[in-house]
Amino acid sequence: MTSTDRRTALRTGAGLLAAGALTAGCASNGAGAHPTSPAHPSSTPSTPSPTPSTAPTPRSLPGQPAQLTHGPRTHPRVALTFHGQGDPAIAHSLLTEAEKRGARLTVLAVGSWLDQYPDMARRILDGGHDLGNHTQRHLAVNTMSEADARSEITACADRLKHLTGSIGTWFRPSRAPLASPLVLRLARSAGYPHVLSYDVDSLDYTRPGADAVQRKVLDEVRGGSVVSMHFGYPDTVAALPVVLEELARRGLAAVTTTELFSS
Repeated sequence: MTSTDRRTALRTGAGLLAAGALTAGCASNGAGAHPTSPAHPSSTPSTPSPTPSTAPTPRSLPGQPAQLTHGPRTHPRVALTFHGQGDPAIAHSLLTEAEKRGARLTVLAVGSWLDQYPDMARRILDGGHDLGNHTQRHLAVNTMSEADARSEITACADRLKHLTGSIGTWFRPSRAPLASPLVLRLARSAGYPHVLSYDVDSLDYTRPGADAVQRKVLDEVRGGSVVSMHFGYPDTVAALPVVLEELARRGLAAVTTTELFSS
């Protein structure tokens, strides 16, 4: 089978994973805000399980800036980070596909999504992935008053702590690639020494098709990159196998953000 045939087969198989999944998601922004796609859950919200053993917590990285956009360029590792919102069936498909290929992801979860699907928190951690805070309601946190922005950060942190015993390992602001000075200060006060940004935006939330998502990521990714992607979009499910195959061909391991910054 040629490389092109193999990639076509991978995309077809991944598309079947997403069949029947309704498009929903979590939007961030690059230069400007874009709308969040409407959520159409395909599952009934589950009942929270008893609080499990404590999950990993944030840690300070000496010598690193307060806002992290990429890891060390000298190591053959990249972090694929996902904004956690939308249809849980798509989230399960993405997590399973990554795990089959030995990849580990970082999920920045929206608190209201965890309210609907509390079992997703433990599903993410049990798969060996990182779990973090992407605010409670996924609003434009940089434009909020201090009190409202604080509430968005701490409410999601509280959800994570209730479900996992930890506030999560990372914080990423909603509707912005970088935190404002105020949000940066509030995140630090809530227990997050660093804000996690990214240097590669897949633009999957624009629904450009799986091929466009693959090209955008693979054209820009390099050692140390932090890639922004989203749960909730079938294109992303279809694109992930090809992205992971090509990363492996280039000798780049898809690791958690914690692992990316561990060396």
